Amino acid sequence: MAPTFPYVDSPEEELQQMNYNEEVDESGTDFNLSSISKLDPNQIIYYLPTWDHTLSWLSPPPELRYGKKLRTTDHGASIAHFEKNAAGDHEKCARKLQFRNIIDLVDSYKQKFSAQEVLGEMPEADAGMEEVAGGSASDGMRLVQLLISCAEAVACRDRVQASALLAELKVSALVLGTSFQRVASCFVQGLSDRLALVQPLGAVGIVGPATVPSLAFEKKDEALGLAYELCPYIQFGHFVANAAILEVLEGESPVHVVDLGMTQGLPHGHQWRKLLDALAARGVPPPRRLRITGVGPRVEHLQVIGDELKSYAARLGLRLEFSVLESNLENLRPEDFEVEEGEIVAVNSVLQLHCVVKESRGALNAVLQMIHELQPAVLVVVEQDSSHNGPFFLGRFMEALHYYSAIFDSLDAMLPKYDTKRAKVEQFHFAEEIKNIVSCEGPARVERHERVDQWRRRMSRAGFQPAPIKMMGQAKQWLAKFRPTEGYTIAEEKGCLLLGWKSKPIIAASSWKC
Repeated sequence: MAPTFPYVDSPEEELQQMNYNEEVDESGTDFNLSSISKLDPNQIIYYLPTWDHTLSWLSPPPELRYGKKLRTTDHGASIAHFEKNAAGDHEKCARKLQFRNIIDLVDSYKQKFSAQEVLGEMPEADAGMEEVAGGSASDGMRLVQLLISCAEAVACRDRVQASALLAELKVSALVLGTSFQRVASCFVQGLSDRLALVQPLGAVGIVGPATVPSLAFEKKDEALGLAYELCPYIQFGHFVANAAILEVLEGESPVHVVDLGMTQGLPHGHQWRKLLDALAARGVPPPRRLRITGVGPRVEHLQVIGDELKSYAARLGLRLEFSVLESNLENLRPEDFEVEEGEIVAVNSVLQLHCVVKESRGALNAVLQMIHELQPAVLVVVEQDSSHNGPFFLGRFMEALHYYSAIFDSLDAMLPKYDTKRAKVEQFHFAEEIKNIVSCEGPARVERHERVDQWRRRMSRAGFQPAPIKMMGQAKQWLAKFRPTEGYTIAEEKGCLLLGWKSKPIIAASSWKC
């Protein structure tokens, strides 16, 4: 029997995911969108909105409900108030509630409102939403509101409300509609999958399998290839990574490139063909020995890529050795790579490390420690620059909605409305990421994207030092060759390069050394 993973791992976590109504508190404090988002972080701790009627069993202490400042000496009394008002199956949950949960809940609430304000500034909000459903901006905003309300209902395990909202959403969120309708259709799929797996409020665990069946490799491979061709995001990562690797190569010294995930399994080894081209075109002698080790589970597929690369290198007059390690990142050991003395090691990770970010830091720390033991001259990390791994489902949902709305909007600049290529990229590539973020939890959720600042902290803790990427001019020249370029932006942030759409960061590339 397949293992199941609860959406809410503990009573405390269940409480953290609860939601509040937007209304005026008994104290007269207005908890609407504009007012709460402007509250000072220190001030907001002392205020809470009136709780939803579905959560009436959890009655907050009077000090919080009436906007009064909570004294340190009243902390125990506040906890006791929660315990006193708990009833039935919720008694254990309320007893475990600590004051820090109150702060977490308020932070989540404020984050929700901030995200809603951001949604009002999405690229689709002005022009694109005028085309939604009935052709008016109000219809577009109605679709946004429906999505948010549905996510709230799913988070609270309100099956009746969520099902009604999903039925309405499926009428408006069209797979072949405007860019926001299309991205909404992907989130509707994710919400439907999540709702199908959860039990009603108060129950523990999920119903049904822990994961949604994935697409066949053929469809995913085709969609990934089209995404590489149509969007600059993966190509940008390859370009920056190759430039960083070339920078550390020293004359004829032997070079060993370790590719974690083997550039996502893209056919033909696009990234390494371009690296070979650059090596052959340099005015200095190429490395007397170049090795590439590809890491991944599909040995035969990667070996085909390796054979093509060796033939390509031979035509350029370069000697290339290629090997495959059949493994996931968490099972890798330094000795698996057989690094030889005197070799310059370069580690390449394009959209891979986020897959080993878990609730506990152990998995990623182990992978980074393994890489550190290889003593690479450079480690290039290319990752999606967005916060899709927060502790609260609603926060992740809002971040993902904003992020993927920008991507779908960028696809509008590339292809006409009914192009089948775009439909395949959206439904078989980006939709799979969205559904994983929205519908999965525990080990099944692998799309755990984080912002570049979080990666910077993780890398520093693992003993890596930043190696600033100083190639803004080159990156802009590269982007100018990508058609069309209007709307895409490149920015530098603390030594990292970010590619975005209309100033919304999408992909971040950073370089590290031991």
